[in-house]
Amino acid sequence: MDYSATQSGFRQRKLQPNMRLRNSSMDGPDGSQLFEDTSGAGARPQAGYRDQQAEGFAGQSILSDPMSNLAMAYGSSLASQGREMVDKNLDRFIPISKLKYYFAVDTVYVSKKLGLLVFPYMHQNWEVSYQQDTPVAPRFDVNAPDLYIPAMGFITYVLVAGLALGTQNRFSPELLGVQASSALVWLIIEVLAVLLSLYLVTVNTDLTTIDLLAFSGYKYVGMIVGLVAGLLFGRPAYYLSLLWCCAAIFVFTIRTLRLKLLSEAAAEGKLVRGARNQLRMYLTMSIAAAQPIFMYWLTYHLIR
Repeated sequence: MDYSATQSGFRQRKLQPNMRLRNSSMDGPDGSQLFEDTSGAGARPQAGYRDQQAEGFAGQSILSDPMSNLAMAYGSSLASQGREMVDKNLDRFIPISKLKYYFAVDTVYVSKKLGLLVFPYMHQNWEVSYQQDTPVAPRFDVNAPDLYIPAMGFITYVLVAGLALGTQNRFSPELLGVQASSALVWLIIEVLAVLLSLYLVTVNTDLTTIDLLAFSGYKYVGMIVGLVAGLLFGRPAYYLSLLWCCAAIFVFTIRTLRLKLLSEAAAEGKLVRGARNQLRMYLTMSIAAAQPIFMYWLTYHLIR
């Protein structure tokens, strides 16, 4: 009989009751666990906290909706008040509502007006039409002043001047800027000089600053015609076309402004040869004569 085998078997038999004792110590008398499993109990309070937090957020969103609506209403009211203040103060210096009248043009008006500026000799009726003491829009009357042609004429003049400088290898952004700024400055000086002359002569007329700006800006059409002719056919064509356009703008300015500047005298029935009327005629002639001078001054150095 093997002693080692009997010894190992004895040890096995001796250890089995100990293992059963250890396992039984972990269980209760009825086979249940001695300590409760609290892992699931810890998850339930967390779930409850999350539910309370979600309810809190929902309550906050419900409470914040009236405040956001109030803030939006207050902001919109402030924006509308600010816009009204800006429009009111801006209209005091720049009459935006009146500017809409000067840009109420269409293609038919622009074509007729351009023809009138280049060939004004056959036109008979130069009076502006009125409707209930208000002048009609330019698109309904070719004699009405507008700002569309002067504005487009100024931009086109700057572009043609850049083209002329480019053909002579003299183009640069700085030189083009100087050309545009000088033309704008001379236009402002011309309008201010006319306003000062009207004030000194004490002429009561319905001419506004915008009207004078429009009449002074019509000369850019003749300047563009002269520059394009000079670029295409040389310097002699520039002089011939510019001379024609200068004579046309001279006639156009006289026939347009004499109705404005002499309207007070015609309404009062004064003699045409009166002293004040002579001053008005001289002023009209001076304004008309200044247009060809500016046309030549702003274009002669662009054609070589």
